[in-house]
Amino acid sequence: MLQKFKEHININFPFLKDKKLLIAISGGVDSVVLTHLFSELNFDISLAHCNFQLREKESDLDEEFVKLLSQKSSNQIFTIKFDTEKFASKNKFSTQIAARELRYNWFQAIIKKHGFDYVLTAHHADDNLETFLINLTRGSGLDGFTGIPKINGNIIRPLLAFSREEILAYAKINTINWREDASNATTKYIRNKIRHTVLPLLKEINPNLLETFAKTIENLQESKQIIEDRIADISAEVINSKNDILKINIEKINQLSNPKAYLYQLLKNYTFTEWNDVYNLLSAQSGKQIFSKTHRLLKDRAFLLLSEHAIPNENEKFLITENQTEITHPIHLNFEVVQQKSIENKQIIYVDKNLLKYPLIVRKRQNGDYLYPLGMQGKKKLSKYFKDEKLSLFEKENTWLLCNNENEIIWVLNHRQDRRFVNDNNLKISLKPT
Repeated sequence: MLQKFKEHININFPFLKDKKLLIAISGGVDSVVLTHLFSELNFDISLAHCNFQLREKESDLDEEFVKLLSQKSSNQIFTIKFDTEKFASKNKFSTQIAARELRYNWFQAIIKKHGFDYVLTAHHADDNLETFLINLTRGSGLDGFTGIPKINGNIIRPLLAFSREEILAYAKINTINWREDASNATTKYIRNKIRHTVLPLLKEINPNLLETFAKTIENLQESKQIIEDRIADISAEVINSKNDILKINIEKINQLSNPKAYLYQLLKNYTFTEWNDVYNLLSAQSGKQIFSKTHRLLKDRAFLLLSEHAIPNENEKFLITENQTEITHPIHLNFEVVQQKSIENKQIIYVDKNLLKYPLIVRKRQNGDYLYPLGMQGKKKLSKYFKDEKLSLFEKENTWLLCNNENEIIWVLNHRQDRRFVNDNNLKISLKPT
């Protein structure tokens, strides 16, 4: 297996040569064999072990084992203890999801602090098949059926081409010791049920199951690439972005062969789960919105608008004293006394400094706000002004107001100036990009 593994690395992972590598090691046969293989090939490796404290004394014995292994091989080792059950309960995760979150976040912290290039994990071909079958039982899109990625950012999985049987045989031939996790034998977890009950039957039906499964994964990955290419083309046609808001053209989406399927592909990375609700938004009334854990999607006339899920704090305000010439938060404003008025646009206004009452206030909209728009007659409620300007809900929420200390609007930034503060035009106020 060593020679086969060496060729596999040279062909598929040549970039690992001369890199600083961190191997995730549990003490089980897979990760111990992975460590042995890279040691034999003289790579620069260190070890990282997580003690999840889920198996009482056995977890501590695993930690002692990998520490001893690192001493014998003179490899640097990082270890950590996690209160996994507490973390899972607090975040409403399953124990397995909690452990995954904890370990991968820790790996990234080690990489950042100690300058490693990649983390290597010991997932193998049987793990890949088990994951496929788990996703099959739960229901999944194509992403769930294309296998564990062999490269995912700085996470590398060099053993995916090898079976559990090959790994065990290598360990026995080379008299490699490892720790056996007793929980792997129980059928309490769905992965173990598939491993001990379903896979033996499938391998009895097809002794070459892993080989045919590898071909299936390759075919699915190729199909996925075609879909991704098509979605990239469609995205350019139906989506545009402005101020961190994605605008999806509803008319163009509805002209596609399967709008719901296209919406899924366009929005799947934004943690939405109720795809019927996403699809129904196409025909909903303007103003209706749905939320994922991280984003919200709003129907606004002819578009669906996507933004990060953040509720604005309408009571938040920032003060500007009379002597200040600049603020950089929450927006970037410059204040300059001038002799005469020159260029004027949506990013620059001129006011009479003597008409201002300090401190000035930068804030978001509030109920009852009104202004006397420059160039228009009378006064207008801010809500009516926004409606006439056809601003979306997102745009309304993201619009800042410059007011005096009595909360009278001086400027609806990026939109309209109030005419009450125009006379000598001796103070230039500029909105700068942030």
